[in-house]
Amino acid sequence: MERIVNHPVLDQPEGREEVIFRFDGAEYKGFEGEMVSSALFANNIKQFSIHKKGDAPQGIFCANGQCSQCTVIIDGVPLKSCITPLKTGMDIRTLKHLPKLPADDRPVGNLEKKEIITEILIIGGGPSGLNAAIELAKLNFRVVLVDDKEKLGGKLLLQTHKFFGSEADCYAGTRGYSIGTILEEEVRKYSNVTILTNSSVVGVYKDQKAGVFVNNNQYTLIDFQALLITAGAREKSLVFPGNDLPGVYGAGAFQTLVNRDLVKSSKRILVIGSGNVGLIGAYHALQAGIIPVAIVEIAGKIGGYKVHADKITRMGVPVYLNTTVISVEGDGKVERVTIAEVDKNYQPLLETARTYEVDTVLIATGLSPVDEFYSMANKFGFKVLKAGDSDEIAEASSAMFGGKIAALKMARMMGRDIEIDNSYFAKAEVLKSHPGENKPREQVVLTESIRPIFHCTQEIPCNPCTTVCPQNSINLIEDKGTIMDLPDFEGKCIGCNLCVAACPGLAVVLGKKVSETEADITLPHEFNLTFEKGDKVKLTSMTGEYLEDGVVVKIISNKKYRTHLVTVRVSLKNAPLIAGIAILTDDDIKPLSEPNFTFLPDDGIVCRCERVSVGEIVQFIKDYRVRDVNQLKQIRVGMGACGSKTCSVLLPRVFAKAGVNWNEVKSGRLRPLAVEIPMFALVNEHNSEVK
Repeated sequence: MERIVNHPVLDQPEGREEVIFRFDGAEYKGFEGEMVSSALFANNIKQFSIHKKGDAPQGIFCANGQCSQCTVIIDGVPLKSCITPLKTGMDIRTLKHLPKLPADDRPVGNLEKKEIITEILIIGGGPSGLNAAIELAKLNFRVVLVDDKEKLGGKLLLQTHKFFGSEADCYAGTRGYSIGTILEEEVRKYSNVTILTNSSVVGVYKDQKAGVFVNNNQYTLIDFQALLITAGAREKSLVFPGNDLPGVYGAGAFQTLVNRDLVKSSKRILVIGSGNVGLIGAYHALQAGIIPVAIVEIAGKIGGYKVHADKITRMGVPVYLNTTVISVEGDGKVERVTIAEVDKNYQPLLETARTYEVDTVLIATGLSPVDEFYSMANKFGFKVLKAGDSDEIAEASSAMFGGKIAALKMARMMGRDIEIDNSYFAKAEVLKSHPGENKPREQVVLTESIRPIFHCTQEIPCNPCTTVCPQNSINLIEDKGTIMDLPDFEGKCIGCNLCVAACPGLAVVLGKKVSETEADITLPHEFNLTFEKGDKVKLTSMTGEYLEDGVVVKIISNKKYRTHLVTVRVSLKNAPLIAGIAILTDDDIKPLSEPNFTFLPDDGIVCRCERVSVGEIVQFIKDYRVRDVNQLKQIRVGMGACGSKTCSVLLPRVFAKAGVNWNEVKSGRLRPLAVEIPMFALVNEHNSEVK
């Protein structure tokens, strides 16, 4: 079984019942209630279907119910395995080509219409939706909050790292999954909030009602006066040869497997994209005992926070800029990936190619807002707002504050005389700020008095170190006058280590001179301990350069922040530069001796559901002078089960490749429904068996 049984931050779930299920006739074990896709991955099953076009194998992509790449046949019915809970005795089979409709000639009878009446319907129980529900509940609105997962929290539940931002406004310094629990406990205190989990909104209708698939077995109408969309975002795909092989999927899907479900989904991965999602995904891999061989970024600079990149590189993971993936290959699954540097026009320089043996390639190249219902409701003239990633892609800390502001705006739309504090808007802007200037620091000179050393040099919204210091000796350098300013130390340090333990970027250490040639440095370490007192460890600088081996003199664990604090004896000369303990070795991240790939750029898949390639679309556009996305439906683009959610964001680049200005192209018509539900649920037959 591929399970994570010893995680440095996450506890093992208690009380899980082991059950037996079958896949393609063979017997396997899983846990009752976990998603079928996770149970399959835990049994090293990663191919879920065989496409009708070329008998191509397919695996997961989003693991979030947004696409249909994970569809399998469960007890005779095609279902998305990533949102279907495992039950004992399930008969699961590979979906081969198109599924067949199950035979059912029973007459319809005992129909039941179910309806809930509320004032405000919130779609999405992530950070923005939860904060909005809490604010609206305080104002005595009747609220229905709908989320398609078993537990509220959204992407917070996938985040094991400590959050940035302000401790007062968005729980900075607290790990994401803990914030999700805090918010869920808070919203459940309000009797005027009805919470529907394991439930999906499948349609918003002109008569100001929404159709909801409640508990994945019953269709219910919700009559609402106003609508708030906080459904988050979906992951973007990327076009390259082999992009549809099982083992190529989104970084969020990876976090779902390793952090939510504690499944060791991979052994060796490569990450595409150096934004915060990609950087954090690589860090989560390390915590799960998985080797990230590299992060590649086509741009010339890292897209995410520098402290995220620094803590990756000092663990031994390289980040390659001006580099792209040119090919992923393998026999029915990912076995190797080839990367190459790019020229100024972002074209690959094949002479620089190098190949790595991996079993997983993570795509972390951006997100698309899930806002279709907002557009629909706005068109119908409803009172509707959107917040969080549905409104603007940003950090979860920003989404939390954005949900609060959206709730107050909604109250005003509903006729309440509400004043919104202008400082809220200023805070929201700061929390969603892109990284600011990089300001190198002067090297600290250590004395016999212990003191913090700061290795954060980039302006980002963050202040936990200033709020946890019991001596009030850490303050922000006055520059912008916001939490974007960098911290500095002036005063007394008592060596409590709270600043080291609380820092989300792991960018604070404590240092003290112990002799004319030696010093002690206390470092944060968020991994399972592979050393003990007296051992030597490999120490690196802020950006990953090896400095020296140090001797471990003390290890303590901060239970509140779930961080090991490791004190090492080092040279006085290097002490101010030491920032971390390396995890990987050079052998872990070494490519094959010779590149091994086939570069066929037109073979990259755009429409994953129908397997339509770049070359096919470009040729069709040229042959028929296509200027309307809807015309591409003739070659099945956008006609698959995901409803064009994945391919639609890739089409501007494909039209450009065909020499067509995207601004001259008519957009495609969106489907009215976002989620598939079985017919028996639509009619709500009494005593109908849930398949």
